[in-house]
Amino acid sequence: MDKAYLSLGSNVDPERHLRSAIAALRDRFGELALSPVYRTAAVGFDGADFLNAAAIIDSDLEPDALDDWLHALENAHGRDRSGPRFGDRTLDIDVVFFGDRIVRGAKGLRIPRPELRHAFVLKPLADIAPGFVDPVSGSTLAALWAASPERASPMTPVVDFDLA
Repeated sequence: MDKAYLSLGSNVDPERHLRSAIAALRDRFGELALSPVYRTAAVGFDGADFLNAAAIIDSDLEPDALDDWLHALENAHGRDRSGPRFGDRTLDIDVVFFGDRIVRGAKGLRIPRPELRHAFVLKPLADIAPGFVDPVSGSTLAALWAASPERASPMTPVVDFDLA
């Protein structure tokens, strides 16, 4: 078992899709740690705001198999991969970290995820795993967040939205 650190986001009926995704993760992997939910602006395109969160699961799957499972979950939520890379998402779940492994998978899987630099990924992860050490930089998530140039990005906690 390895801990997988996940980033979750949606800007199309996000409350429904995030709640359903968390339920599916619990059904498959058991208990998990969850961050607060944040409202953030779309990055890379003009679109509706996203709701973003992070989760930590204990995975019995290897990174590529976990990524495949998460893609199937996204697809079950109507994820459309035919459009531009940056666009509206019913559900987007990425494996940001997988234990202390560095992965360059055959199908393009990259762990740690390059998106870690974005506030919408880093802040929720730092909330639930501040002491986790990024195997590439050697810095904790708390230190990465404290030094992030995106620290001032507007991220509004959604106080009336509970994934628990």
